[in-house]
This record gives sequence, C-alpha cells and structure tokens, in this order.
Amino acid sequence: MKSGSVVEYIDSKKIICAIVLDVKEHRLRLLTETNREVNISASRLSHKCDMCLDPSMGRNALVSTLKEIAGRRNALINHINVKELWEVLNTEQEWIDLDTMTRFCFPESPGCDHESAVVRAFFTNRLYFKFNHDRFFPHTEDQVEQKIFQERETARRNRIIREGGEWLKNVLNDHRTSPPKNKNQIINILKSFYLFQKESKHYNLAKAMLEKAGINADEGVFQVLVRLGVFDENENTDLYRYNISTSFPDDVTERATELAAIPHEFSDKIMRKDLTMLSLMTIDGQATLDFDDAISIQDHGDHYTLGIHIIDVGHFVKKGDIIDQEALARGSSIYMPDQKIPMLPACLAENLCSLKAGESRPAISIMVNLSRSCEIIDYEIIPSLIRVEHQLTYYDVNIIAQDSKEINILHDIAEKFRENRMAAGAVQITLPDINIWIDENNEVTVNRINRESPGRMLVSEIMIMANWLMAKFLAEHNAPAIYRSQTAPRERLYKGTEGSLFQNCMQRRLLSRFVLNSEPEHHSGLGLDAYVTATSPIRKYFDLATQRQIRAVLGLEEPYTIKEIDYIIQMLEQPMSNVSKLQFNRHRYWLLKYLEKRIGQKEEAVVLYKKRNIYQILISEYMIECDLPLSSGIDLKPEDLIQITIQHANARKNVLSVFMG
Repeated sequence: MKSGSVVEYIDSKKIICAIVLDVKEHRLRLLTETNREVNISASRLSHKCDMCLDPSMGRNALVSTLKEIAGRRNALINHINVKELWEVLNTEQEWIDLDTMTRFCFPESPGCDHESAVVRAFFTNRLYFKFNHDRFFPHTEDQVEQKIFQERETARRNRIIREGGEWLKNVLNDHRTSPPKNKNQIINILKSFYLFQKESKHYNLAKAMLEKAGINADEGVFQVLVRLGVFDENENTDLYRYNISTSFPDDVTERATELAAIPHEFSDKIMRKDLTMLSLMTIDGQATLDFDDAISIQDHGDHYTLGIHIIDVGHFVKKGDIIDQEALARGSSIYMPDQKIPMLPACLAENLCSLKAGESRPAISIMVNLSRSCEIIDYEIIPSLIRVEHQLTYYDVNIIAQDSKEINILHDIAEKFRENRMAAGAVQITLPDINIWIDENNEVTVNRINRESPGRMLVSEIMIMANWLMAKFLAEHNAPAIYRSQTAPRERLYKGTEGSLFQNCMQRRLLSRFVLNSEPEHHSGLGLDAYVTATSPIRKYFDLATQRQIRAVLGLEEPYTIKEIDYIIQMLEQPMSNVSKLQFNRHRYWLLKYLEKRIGQKEEAVVLYKKRNIYQILISEYMIECDLPLSSGIDLKPEDLIQITIQHANARKNVLSVFMG
C-alpha cells in the first residue's frame, strides 16, 4: 500500500472510493470521492488493486477522478447477474476468491474496475452469497428462502411502521385521512402491545410505530385505541389478557337453544320424590336471574325439617357434550360490577336450569331433620321434583325477619349451626362487602353490605351445611369428589366472632390455602370434617361435577373415576385463577373510578402494618387497601385508626394515593 493507490472501504452501508494520501504503520489517510479526508485502519478496506493516481494532481482533480472511477464501476454492476451465478455455483458450497469470481463475471481481460464492480454487486445483493471482502460463499437453497422471507418481513415491518405511524399521527391531530389497507393489522399490533407489553411478539414493532407517530409508548396507547374506537373508555382489558369470551360459540348456543326448547317431562321422575307441595323460597341479590338453590322449612311440632334444594343441572347438561366442554373451559360464571359472563348460556342459566317461581324443576334435595333446639337429628339426600313459590331478595328477608315465623326458624338453625362450627374450631372472617352499581351513564354507586344481616347470614350458613352434608354423603358412599380441605391458620387472633375490623383483615392473611382433593379431609377454616361445594351448579363447574357424583350415588348416572376427578381439578386451576383475578381487578377498577371524583375527601382508615418507607392501610368505608407514605414526626402502629385525605385516583393505571389529613 502506497500513496496514490486507489482503494475502497465501506461506510454507512455504502462503498466509498478514495485515494491514499499517507500511510503510517497500519493507518491510512484517505481523500474520498465526497471530498472528505478520513483516517482509517487498513483492515477496513473492501477493495484494493494496482490502480494509482498522482497525488500532485490537486484536490479537485483527484475528487473528480475518483467520482469518475466510482461511476464507471457502478455502471459495470449492470453486467453482473448474482442470482444466475448462484444457480450455477451453489451446489459446490466452497469459498470463491475475488479473482475467480471476477473472471466468471467478466471472462475477457478483467481489471481493477471489474473487480470493484464484483465487490459492489455482491455487497449490494447479499441474498445469494456470504460476502467477506475478497471472497464469496454461496448460501444453500434453504438459506436463500429464509433470507427472502426475512427481507419481505423487514419490508413489511418498515411499511407498517411508516404507514401506521403516519396514520396514528393524523388521527391524534384530528386530520381526516383514509386509514391504510392494513388498518386491522395495525390495530391488532397496538392491542397486543398494550395488553402484554414486553411479552407481546409485536412489542418492538409497535414501539417503533408509536415513536414514528410521536406517541408515548408507556402512557398514550390506551387513549389511541379509544380514539380509534377499538376500546371503550372503561374497557375491561383483562378479558383480552385472559382470553375470556363474553359470548358462546355458535354450536354451543345452538345446542343450548335446542335443549331449552324441548318439552321436559323428567323421564326419571319415578325415582324423584314429588316435593312440589312444599313452600319453597329462593333468597338472592336483587339482580339475580340464575336461581340455583331454594330453601323450605316445615314445623312438625316436635322437630323441624329443613329442605335445601339444588337445581339438578346434571339432568340437562350431560357429561362431555359441547355445553359441558364449554362450561369446563370457562370454569365459572364471572360477576363484575358492569358485566356478568355466565358459565352456561342464558337460555339454560336463567331459564331451564333456574329455579324460577311457579316452574317445576328437577332437583337434588337435602332434607334435614332438626330438634326444636336446632340440632341435626338426621338427613337424607334425594332426587326430587320441586316448585319455588317465593322469589325473595336479601332485602325482603331483612324486612320480614322479625315477623316471619319461617325466617325466624331458619335464622335460629343458621345460628346454631354456626355455633357448632365455632365450637369445632372454625375461623369466622366477618368483613363487609362493597357493592358497586353502574348505571346506564356509567355513574358509580357504592354501598357497604352487612354480611351478617339476617338474610345473608342464614343463606350462608345453610349453604355451608348443605355442602357439608353432601360431602358426608359422598364420603359414606366412598365416592371420589372434589373435596375442599384447609389446615389450621398460622395464628389465631380472636375467638368466635369477636374480632375487630383490623383483626379480621389480618386473620384472613393468616389463613392457610384451601386444597382440592378427591378424598375428604378436615376443613379447619369451616370447622367441618369434610366439605365440597355443590350448591351452585349453574355458576361453578366444581359444583356441577360434584353434583354429578351425588347423582351417580343416587343411580341417575355413571360416576366420575378418581382419575377423571383429578383431571377436572387440574383443568380448572388456570380458569379459576383467571376468574378470581378478573373479578378482583374489575371491582377495584370501578371503586377507583368512584374515588376519582372524591379527590380531597377525608376518610377513616386503619393501619395494617409497616413496610420499608410506607404503611399499608385499609380505607374502611370502601374496604380498599393502599399505601400511606411515612410522615416525619408521626409514628403509627398496627390497628391505629387514622384520618386520611384522598390525593389522587386513577382507575386505568390502578393508582390510589392518600396522605395524612
């Protein structure tokens, strides 16, 4: 290498033609065709040959000559067909040097310009050969196909970024513009980015598109999707995250509609005891349409007979049919302040499988004989035919509680059963519920519900009794079922029902997790020797599966095997986890939405515990937990009652900030 040599190097993905002005060890000072002086390492050269220029020509003349050489070499590229060369050479799978490749391209007396043209051609088109300065290696056919795909994918991504970015910018600036042809694709990319963030396969693509549009990727995406009409301002995005459908597949809906339209004569009524002469009542919330349990009470003078009647969903929904498969996939009905998503289609959940007043329905009835002091004497579980007479709400029951003999007896039975559970070591968690009501204008109303009101207390205890008796029934018949058990809490903070609000909150944290198993075990939290849930077969698949085992013992169908029970438990683990998260998140969303309009409002709170630089507190009016920053000079202890002021609430970002006030 010497002064005057014409060389080439790669800069910013371009081949630059230059002349060597000076050589020092392995560093070269060059003058380029763009009239720049650069200092580079000799190893960066992409091509060098014997062509030389006279450095004394003058700078302008040198630059002009370099431009002429570069133009001449670029023109020669038109005589090179890289694809045809690959088709001939790819079977060899050997490195080909520059001199050989130049002779393939220019058989007659090739020179420096021809060599450079070859380098330039193969540098520009790297689809077919691996390029390494002065030698080339043909890619395999699979590699070429993969590279073609990658090039198309890159072009597609660049097009989406360009078109999507421009469209989004116009939308945000209220410029009327026609959406691109790939509008739906762009929207789906943005949805995926918002819902799954870095776990989205479109994360980098969406981020680049948003940057092109000048949109904050961390904060602005949701509002973009609202502006595009994709999301509502109060969109329940967890439905997308957990892939929960609000509607049923067409074949499931069609099958359910057919089933609901068939006149039902209850073909197994010979095995069913006709209890339609009993006066049955349902007790539920005001908005309930799916009634799956009813109660009856008979006073025989020397004893009572309590009837707990559960709609026999298994009579209608058979194992393994498409309705059953869909119910298993859903796991449970989902109840949220603004939406209900049923486990079964409405024509079943709210009609055929619902204990509607005046309609005859097949049921599984738990008939319990009790002494005048409300102690259980004996019980039987039978298939039955029932008809509900009174459809009551919790409010109705609370109003008539003092004057209704039946309600008073039921309340006494519930109280006695609870006393027995407490004596057996049950842990009673008594915390108010927060009911959230959304009107048609998305206005939010919040009410505290006393779970110890006569109506709620008696229904809760009587349903616990029913589930316990059904567990005993299955255990006595050695039938596998979905039994629930729970070990003792890590610590007990109070006895019976004497706990304060603080103690109840902390006791709930100390409870052991319940366990599902195919065999009965002790349930410490309830103070019972065995427990299942089978009183809500319209709403919960666990209850439907357990009800089927009772039906099997009663001779109404074939039982599940232990293996099938274990499979159901396994299959429902993820759906039930998603349902729990969805209901919690949506309840909190609407509660925060309510608090957004109460900035500056003072509330009473109880200190739960201290962690690092904050206190965890419970705002008792809304039963919502949040952080309280440490204040200088104020030392709080668990269970302290304090007054706080709501500083900031943002439902979409799940933010609630308060300060001492």
